[in-house]
Amino acid sequence: MEQLKTIGRELAMGSQGGFGQSKEFLDLVKSIGEARSKAEEDRIVLHEIETLKKRLSEPDIPKRKMKEYLIRLVYVEMLGHDASFAYIHAVKMTHDDNLLLKRTGYLAVTLFLSDDHDLIILIVNTIQKDLRSDNYLVVCAALNAVCKLINDETIPAVLPQVVELLGHSKDAVRKKAIMALHRFYQKSSSAVSHLLTNFRKRLCDNDPGVMGATLCPLFDLITIDANPYKDLIVSFVSILKQVAERRLPKSYDYHSMPAPFIQIRLLKILALLGRDDKQASEKMYTVVGDIFRKCDSSSNIGNAILYECICCVSSIFPNPKLLESATEVISRFLKSDSHNLRYMGIDALSRLIKISPEIAEQHQLAVIDCLEDPDDTLKRKTFELLYKMTKSSNVEVIVDRMIDYMICINDNHYKTYIASRCVELAEQFAPSNHWFIQTMNKVFEHAGDLVNVKVAHNLMRLIAEGFGEDDDTADSQLRSSAVESYLGIIGEPKLPSVFLQVICWVLGEYGTADGKYSASYITGKLCDVAEAYSNDETVKAYAITAIMKIYAFEISAGRKVDMLPECQSLVEELSAAHSTDLQQRAYELQAVIGLDARVVESIMPSDASCEDIEVDKDLSFLDNYVRLAIEKGAQPYIPESERSGMLNVSTFRGQDQHEASTHGLRFEAYELPKAPIPAKVVPIASSTELVPVPEPSYSREIPQAAPVSSVSDVGSSGLKLHLDGVQKKWGRPTYSSTPPSTSNSTSQKTVNGVSQDGRSTANSKARDSYDSKRTQVEINPEKQKLAASLFGGSSKTERKQSSANHKVAKASSQAAEPSQVSNTTVVASVGTNLQPPPDLLDFSEPTVTTSAPLLDPFKQLEGLLDSNAAVASTANHGGGNASKEPDIMSLYADMPLSGHSSSTENTISTHGDDANLMSGFSNAARIDHGGPTVEHSTQQLSKGPNPKDSLEKDALVRQMGVNPSSQNPNLFRDLLG
Repeated sequence: MEQLKTIGRELAMGSQGGFGQSKEFLDLVKSIGEARSKAEEDRIVLHEIETLKKRLSEPDIPKRKMKEYLIRLVYVEMLGHDASFAYIHAVKMTHDDNLLLKRTGYLAVTLFLSDDHDLIILIVNTIQKDLRSDNYLVVCAALNAVCKLINDETIPAVLPQVVELLGHSKDAVRKKAIMALHRFYQKSSSAVSHLLTNFRKRLCDNDPGVMGATLCPLFDLITIDANPYKDLIVSFVSILKQVAERRLPKSYDYHSMPAPFIQIRLLKILALLGRDDKQASEKMYTVVGDIFRKCDSSSNIGNAILYECICCVSSIFPNPKLLESATEVISRFLKSDSHNLRYMGIDALSRLIKISPEIAEQHQLAVIDCLEDPDDTLKRKTFELLYKMTKSSNVEVIVDRMIDYMICINDNHYKTYIASRCVELAEQFAPSNHWFIQTMNKVFEHAGDLVNVKVAHNLMRLIAEGFGEDDDTADSQLRSSAVESYLGIIGEPKLPSVFLQVICWVLGEYGTADGKYSASYITGKLCDVAEAYSNDETVKAYAITAIMKIYAFEISAGRKVDMLPECQSLVEELSAAHSTDLQQRAYELQAVIGLDARVVESIMPSDASCEDIEVDKDLSFLDNYVRLAIEKGAQPYIPESERSGMLNVSTFRGQDQHEASTHGLRFEAYELPKAPIPAKVVPIASSTELVPVPEPSYSREIPQAAPVSSVSDVGSSGLKLHLDGVQKKWGRPTYSSTPPSTSNSTSQKTVNGVSQDGRSTANSKARDSYDSKRTQVEINPEKQKLAASLFGGSSKTERKQSSANHKVAKASSQAAEPSQVSNTTVVASVGTNLQPPPDLLDFSEPTVTTSAPLLDPFKQLEGLLDSNAAVASTANHGGGNASKEPDIMSLYADMPLSGHSSSTENTISTHGDDANLMSGFSNAARIDHGGPTVEHSTQQLSKGPNPKDSLEKDALVRQMGVNPSSQNPNLFRDLLG
C-alpha cells in the first residue's frame, strides 16, 4: 500500500506536466467517484479498458507510460473488472533493471496473479535473481512476491535463497525472510520442517521487528504442540517484561503503548504454554501481574492488552492474586458506557466463572443491564454467560428469559440455537414435572420445526420411561400432566409438525390411562388433527396409529368399541390413500378391531413402548416346519463347512433341476483359462497347399506357486504383447496426506485448592458499587429481585443436580446437539495399517505382503452370498477332481488390496545457543535454546492396483479366451437351503 501511495503521489505530481498522460488517470478516478449508479461506473471502467487495450497494443511504449498503464489496470482490477489481457506486461516489467519499474511490476503481479496461475513459472527465475541482488530494496520486493506467488511446487526453487537471507545485514530483509519462511510452512509444512529451528534462532535477533515477526510462526507451532517449546517460556517472559518496561525504541509505540501487538502475541503464547502446567504457569505470574498494574485502560489498545491478560489468566494454572486483578478489570469493563467494552467484560466474565463461579455474583446488576440492553450482540453474549451460570435455583428465570428472547427474534439459525439451549437446561435442572412439560411446550410452540427431531424423540422417551426411580405415582403424574396440557394445545392453529407428532403419540399411549378422558373424546381430537393437517402425511400416520392404540387398549380392557363416524370416514379415506404407509396403518386398524381381547392384548400390550424386544436369531420357531418337511422327503440343508468332501452338490437335486440351472442366470466368476502347450510349427509345403495347423492344447493343471509375470511367458505359438518401455504414468501422482496429529489435547482442569483460595481472596474485598451513577440513584427493586433469582442459591455449579422426581440421563444422552460440543481438542488417531503407494516406474514384480480372501464380485453385487460362501463354493468346486480347474480371480491374488503407510519423520533439532536474547536491548537475558524434538508424519494412500500387473493379466485373458461353461454347484443350494 505504501508503494501504491507513493506512485499515486508521483502521478499527481506528473499531472502538472511530468508524465504527460497521467492526468487521464486522475480524471478516471474523479469520474468514477462522481458516478451515480453501478451501471454508470461499469460504463466508465469498460471504456477505460478499451482505451488501455489500444494503448498497450502500440509498439515501443515508453516505460513511464507503461508504468502508468499498469497502475490504471490495478485500479480497474480493484473495481472488480477483468484486466487479464495486461498480465503479461506486468510480468515483463518485473524483469526491468529500473528499481521503480521493477517494484511497480511486482506490485501489479502480486495483485493480478494467484499462486496457481500459469504465468507464475515466468517470474520464478526473476525472483531467484532478485533474491541474490546487492540492493536490499530489490530483495525486499522479491520477498514480497515470494509470500504471495510461490506455491508448493516452486518452494524448493527459492527456499535456499530465503534461508540464506535470514542472516542478511539489513533487518528489513531478515524480517521479510522470516515471513516468507512462515508462509512456506503454512503452504507445505513438510517442505520446511527441517528449518523450523531457524525460528528459535531469530527469536534472539537484535532487531525487535525481526523478533516480533518470529512470534507468529512460533505461535502456530505451539498451537499444534506446546511440549517441545516449554523451554522457551523463560525467553518469552523476558521479552514480555522488557517490552512492558518500555525498553524498545519509541518507534514501536502505538497510542503511547509499547509494542502492544507484540505484547498480545506473547500473552497468547504464554496462555498455551501454561495450560494445566503449574510449574510453567508460576514463571508467568509476575510479568502478567505487572501488566495488570501498569497497563493504561484509557485507550482501546490498552483495554485489548488487559482483555488478553484475562484470557491468559483463565487459561493458565489459577492464581488468587491474578484472579483478583482480572475481576477488577472486568468491573471496569462492565461499568463502561461503550458496548464494545461491556461485550469484552461479559466475555471475560464467562471465561473466569469456569474457575470461580462466585465472581459473577459481584456483577449481577451489570449482567441484568446487559440482558436488557438494546444491542442484540451484547444480549446474545449475556445469554451465553447465563447458560454457563445456570443451576437448579435459577433455571426457571434463565429459561423463561431465553424463551421470551427466542419469541422476539427472526433469525432462524439463532432461534434454533436458543431452543436447543432451553431444552438442555430444562432436562438437566427442571425443578418440577409441570414446569418441565410447560417449558417444552413453549419451546415446540414458538420454535416450530426448527427444533431438532431428536429433541422430540427424547421427550417421548422421557415421558414413557418415567424417572427410573420405581416411583409409579410420579410417572403417572408426569403422563397425566402431559396429556392434559396437550389436550389444551391441540386446538390451536398452525402447530409445528414435530410438536403434533409428540402430541399424537402421547395421547395414543396415555390419553385414557388415568380414566379421566374417554376413548371417544381422545379419538375425536385425533381425528380433528388428521383432518386439520391433511397435507402432512407424517402427522396423519401418527394420528391413525394413536387411534389404533386407544381402540386396542379398550378391547383389551373388555370394553365395547364404538367407532365414531368421523373416525370411520378417516379410515376409509386412508385405505384409498396414495401412500402405502397410510393404507397399511388403516388396514391394521380395521384388523385389530375385529380381533378378540386376548389376541389384541398380546400384540399391543398397554404401556409397553419402552420394553425390550427379544429377537430369536436362530429362528427356532421354524423347527417344527423343517422337521415335517424332512419327514415328507425333503433333503436336509448342508452347511458350507460340511461340503468340502462332496464331489458335486447336483447329486442332491434332480437332474432336470440341474439342467434348468445351467440355462438360467449365472452369478459366479468365469473360469481361469488353461495355459496352452506350445505346438510345433508345421512348414508350408507350397503356396497352393493348405496344411492344417494343430490346435493348441492346454495343460490340465496350473501350479499355484507360479506367478503370471508376463504375457510373453505363455508360449511361442501365442501372441506376445511386449510392454517393456511403455510409459505407465500420466501426469503427476497426487497422494493425499494426513496432517500431523496434535498432542495439545489436554482439557481445562480446575484445581479446587487454588481456585478456592482465589475465590476467598477475591470475595474478601469489599464490593464496589456497580456504577458511579448508582451511588446517587436508587436501584430498581425489580432488577434487585431478578438479580436475586439469577445469582441466588448455592454458589457451586450444580451442573447435574440429582432430583427425586426427574430423570435426565437417558434423555440427555441421546440429544447430542452440534452446539454442545465440548472444548476439549480431539486428537485424530491415524491408522498404522496403511501401505505406501505403488511406484509407477517400478516394473519389477510386486511383493505380496498380505493375503486376503478372494471375493466374487458378481456375488457381492447381487448380495446373494457372503465372503465365506464365495470361498467355500470355490473350494467345493475343485475338491475331489483329478484335474483342478483354475480360477481367473487367482490372477489378481498378488495385487495389494490396501495401501501401505509411509511416514516421513521430520525432526526439529534444537541447538544450544547461548547468544544474547536481545543484544539490542538493555539488560537482556541470556537464554539456552535446548528442547525436545517434534515429529511430523505424513501418510500417503495408494489409489488402486499396480497398472503394470493389470495390463499384463488382462492381456493374458484376452489372448487365451474364456470358458463360460462352468458353474458353482452350491449356489442355488445356498439360496434354497
